[in-house]
Amino acid sequence: MSKQAEPTKLKASLGLLDGTMIVAGSMIGSGIFIVSADIIRNVGSAGWLIAVWLITGFMTLTAAVSYGELSAMFPKAGGQYVYLKEAYNKLIAFLYGWSFFAVIQTGTIAAVGVAFSKFTAYLIPAVSEDNILFSTMIGSYNFKLNAAQLVSIVLIILLTAINTRGVKTGKLIQNTFTITKLASLFGLIIFGLIMLKGDVWNANWTNAWDIHQLNKDDTTVNYTMVAALGAIAGAMVGSIFSSDAWNNVTFIAGEMKNPQRNIGLSLFLGTLIVTVIYVSVNLVYTGVLPLHDIANAEKDRVAVSASQVIFGNIGTYVIAVMIMISTFGCNNGLILAGARVYYTMAKDGLFFKRTGTLNKNAVPSFGLWIQCVVASLLCLSGTYGNLLDMISLVVVIFYVLTIIGIYILRVKRPNADRPYKAFGYPVLPAIYVIMGITFCVLLLLYKPEYSIGGLVIVLLGIPIYYITKYFSKDEEIESPV
Repeated sequence: MSKQAEPTKLKASLGLLDGTMIVAGSMIGSGIFIVSADIIRNVGSAGWLIAVWLITGFMTLTAAVSYGELSAMFPKAGGQYVYLKEAYNKLIAFLYGWSFFAVIQTGTIAAVGVAFSKFTAYLIPAVSEDNILFSTMIGSYNFKLNAAQLVSIVLIILLTAINTRGVKTGKLIQNTFTITKLASLFGLIIFGLIMLKGDVWNANWTNAWDIHQLNKDDTTVNYTMVAALGAIAGAMVGSIFSSDAWNNVTFIAGEMKNPQRNIGLSLFLGTLIVTVIYVSVNLVYTGVLPLHDIANAEKDRVAVSASQVIFGNIGTYVIAVMIMISTFGCNNGLILAGARVYYTMAKDGLFFKRTGTLNKNAVPSFGLWIQCVVASLLCLSGTYGNLLDMISLVVVIFYVLTIIGIYILRVKRPNADRPYKAFGYPVLPAIYVIMGITFCVLLLLYKPEYSIGGLVIVLLGIPIYYITKYFSKDEEIESPV
């Protein structure tokens, strides 16, 4: 009996609901429950807290509807990597793919996995990060393995194994957990509005547009106008990462039914739902917690403090379960989508050749497993949070480059089939480009610690690209879709 041949083509198994759940599920991790504390410390007022989330939401929605044109033109696995290659060249596309593999996707998977573990510790104290399982000196570095890191690695391995069994298994988990966490967040919003405290709300929204630095000891520092812009950019690091990964659905275009229509719609619907939720949750925070309590929440866990006001003592456990559901579903979406980028890079001769093959379930299992290894190492390193901060500038740079690519392709390929055209073109994409560049410049000027490291990681990809190109002899293989 002959051995069954492995599939050579990705299976189109995902519909509009699946795509929308991947967008929303990949965006909502643990950030919305935590980062508002740092935002308040940067901007010092309720009005600017909401403004930061609105600006981020507007940028995300604008980028999403702009990507619709590219996704309709190139309905292939790999998404943003493919768009950059078509608009620019393979080097720019590789630098994105390299950054994606080195930290953007893998670092996010690690951070979300550790967040899952930390909040699981509310229910099972034994898996706390304070429970050190192993410690040893490696040179001058004291390496420690704690229970939270171990649980996060087990989670990543489990979800990777599940996703090697086929995209239908992955989508079942994604849809179930995303619908559950959306319902939970809407529940938090509804109960929060019911329990809204008039005196707290009034106090927070008096002088709501007085922007200043709010220190943990309640002292304030007034900004000059230029410094205020830098503070807003610094505050947006958290909101942008909480809103990132919306483009994950473009990576799985080869597995979407009618991708020309459903990718763009998934991007719009998913980002709109998440933007409404994020702004609403932050309105609840300002309605139940004084600004001091938001800025000084223990370990920045604003949602836990708010939930204790809304639900009483059981609130801590309510939020813990919500975040466990949220991060589990988020990581599933990240893991499912990420390997498709490496798959497409391998087809272009720019990644490990084996990554460009599919297993018997028609998924790039080797790509899934090497992604798992890097994410697990980042969990052990304990530096994933710093890496994510460093890469924030890089993420926006690649978004800006991709949207500029729309204008480039309109010139390079004026007669190309465009089943969907970017909404509001040329104005809305231009607004995003201006806002994105402004954010990057301000971050470089006022928060260089967030950006220089990220640029170094990207630039390291240049010699790696030429080495990879030399050994592959630049033999490009078309990605089958």
